[in-house]
Amino acid sequence: MGTYGQKLVGDKKDRIIELLNKALADEWLAHYQYWIGAKVIKGPMKESIAAELLQHAAEEMTHAELVADRILQLGGTPVLTPADWLKYTNCGYEKPDDAFVKAILEQNIKGEQCAIEVYNNIMKETHGVDFITYDIAMQILKDEVEHEEDLQALSEDLELMFEYHK
Repeated sequence: MGTYGQKLVGDKKDRIIELLNKALADEWLAHYQYWIGAKVIKGPMKESIAAELLQHAAEEMTHAELVADRILQLGGTPVLTPADWLKYTNCGYEKPDDAFVKAILEQNIKGEQCAIEVYNNIMKETHGVDFITYDIAMQILKDEVEHEEDLQALSEDLELMFEYHK
């Protein structure tokens, strides 16, 4: 972004860059959590669940690109090392110690719920201040809500399958 574009954000620029870097760390960790979960998952419906996880992993990478590009437009520096992802993250990273499908789904639902909160908060902080970041956060929030719905639907299907076989 040019200097005038940065000037429009005003004195909130550093705070917005901080929020975006935390979201960027979350996106990288979410990408990896989805990707590794798809690799180690075990149990019923694992193929369809793994496919969904890989799709979400790709979408989290797209989010990371949007966020990193916006940080650069604002004159900031995106988080530069994986070690800093854990330092900056809002949502953390939960390794898939339990590779059973239900546990993997629960981990990722929890992550999506955190992401929904993160982007909702970014929208609140940028409303009326930075329309571009607001719009990016809204786009990503829409995806995160859809991810949560997708994962909860898979979890419900799994529960129904277990109930049916009792």
